[in-house]
Amino acid sequence: MNVFKLLGGLLLFTCFIFIPGTGYTQITSIADEVVPTEYSGGNQDNIHIFCGEKGELNASLIANSTNNEPASFEWQKYNSLSGNFDFFFSDLSGNSTSTISGLENGCYRVKVTATSGEKIYTTWVFNNYIDVTAEIPESDCNSFTLKGTFDTPKFIYTDLSNRQPLELNKGIQVKWLDGEVVVSRVINSKVFDPPTKDTSYTFEVTDKFGCVTQTDVLYSSIVTKALFSVSTDKGEAPLEVTFNNESENGDPGKFEWFIFRDLDEIKRESAANNGVVKDSILIKLYNDSPVYTFENSGSYKVKLVSRKVSEFHTCFDTIYLEGYIVADTSFVDAPNVFTPNGDGMNDEFIIKFWSMKEIKISIFNRWGKLLHVWESNNVINFGNTIETVPQSVWDGKVGGKVCTPGVYYYVVEGHGRDNERRRTSGFFHLFRDK
Repeated sequence: MNVFKLLGGLLLFTCFIFIPGTGYTQITSIADEVVPTEYSGGNQDNIHIFCGEKGELNASLIANSTNNEPASFEWQKYNSLSGNFDFFFSDLSGNSTSTISGLENGCYRVKVTATSGEKIYTTWVFNNYIDVTAEIPESDCNSFTLKGTFDTPKFIYTDLSNRQPLELNKGIQVKWLDGEVVVSRVINSKVFDPPTKDTSYTFEVTDKFGCVTQTDVLYSSIVTKALFSVSTDKGEAPLEVTFNNESENGDPGKFEWFIFRDLDEIKRESAANNGVVKDSILIKLYNDSPVYTFENSGSYKVKLVSRKVSEFHTCFDTIYLEGYIVADTSFVDAPNVFTPNGDGMNDEFIIKFWSMKEIKISIFNRWGKLLHVWESNNVINFGNTIETVPQSVWDGKVGGKVCTPGVYYYVVEGHGRDNERRRTSGFFHLFRDK
């Protein structure tokens, strides 16, 4: 090994130990973030970032002596015009630490003098803030605009190796929040499909140093959402249906219901009138939650229009019933046996009819003698009829006397609520054995 090279290396190492130099390990702070400089050459320093309000001077620095020795501290501040460090503060208390606070943005240097020698450390500080505002400048029935603004200072520091200015990238990010849900990451954002409730939106601006500022803006809803359900969507005509209005943010008294005619009926009318249909709407209703009776058989579409009136807009929303209200077609059905023996089961001869408007039921014995007849030209449902009209069923008696077991004959004639004529007849057996 070359002895001279070895001696030269040891000498250089010794000089490095004992000659005062610059560095950043002995300056600390309670900064929100500390990042290194990006000088083009030489040693790098630290940059201490302090989050706060605009105008606040939150920056402070703490210098520490080596091995906690008593020391004197001379603080200096960099003068960007002269390129020199000017005197800032002297601490001759003899403590092992020295603190300076309420600092303006800039570069600070401290010379620490102790029994072990003299050390010089350099660092930068910046007082950071983010001021934000938020507003909703535009709102209509289809959308509204979230507009945010923010003010935050640029951080310009000097490359101490060549005195060139450098800008510290702050990594600003913005987002709009609805509660915990991110609505947008664009500072000015248009929101479509506005909510039907007054909603508070939060505008949040952050940087990569951990500084965060938020502000809220209230969206006052001017839109509505039409919603409804029905008590039933299928049954015998006449079919009574309650429409349950579940719309959001609609104005009471401003709902409009459209009940459309049966499609087959419209087609028949169109065919009979050279393709011309007078109107596809059966009726309009204006109650908030109306009750409507579908008198005739058919399949009916229903539409609800909800309205919300504000100072500058009238907003609408429309919804159609999924599927149809179906009032069934008519039919008549009769049993082939009944047992009027008083056991509480099958004691009456019941002709079942469905969606009928007019009906006549006649019962004869085997020789053609009329034993029982009942008719109505305004039948209101099968179930209602057999419960309220005793004459609609036959109890197997004539003039209060029981009829003998045997074969009997029925004839049913009527007019359905689907405009169909219904007629059916047949034999049935009467048994009395228990």
